Amino acid sequence: MTNADANPKTPRHLRITEPSPWVVRFAPLIKPGGSVLDIACGGGRHARHLLGLGLDVTLIDQDTSAVADLGEQAEIIELDLEAGDPEFLTGRGFDAVVVVNYLHRPLIVPLLESINDGGVLIYQTFAVGNEQYSRPRNPDHLLKSGELLDAANGRMQVVAYEHGLVESGPLPGVIQRICAIKAEEPVAVEPT
Repeated sequence: MTNADANPKTPRHLRITEPSPWVVRFAPLIKPGGSVLDIACGGGRHARHLLGLGLDVTLIDQDTSAVADLGEQAEIIELDLEAGDPEFLTGRGFDAVVVVNYLHRPLIVPLLESINDGGVLIYQTFAVGNEQYSRPRNPDHLLKSGELLDAANGRMQVVAYEHGLVESGPLPGVIQRICAIKAEEPVAVEPT
């Protein structure tokens, strides 16, 4: 049990310590030793998994106190992602971008553009319909049907896409998720 588990005042998303199975499933597609950007990293559950795979991880969140222990292993940027232009991406490229349970639409295209050739997008968040089950309920924070597919269209090859009700796991609800690779030629992916 972590301190976050023991304190009921800890936000629900910080009490989850296991990485998303979606991230675990597709992380092997990231090139060995590659650079990964973990957007809205929360407690660092995905960063910890990715660091364990030997990847070079950059974490971004508006409050990075929950990942302060990773300061010697990863680059940590404390930043309000919704405050304006995504200047933190200027001149940077990543071999993967990981986003889980976060949506700020003005960031989607800049994040896709920050992915290097051969790089991977692993994105999972709540979609319209989730308001019937739990938070978020605000349509500004819920993906529309096919929205991640539309964003990747013409930019990346979609490896996997899902949209629907997920009843198991720590945050059940209506989820949309995608894994896509920035490549012009077909990419071999291992069956799961």
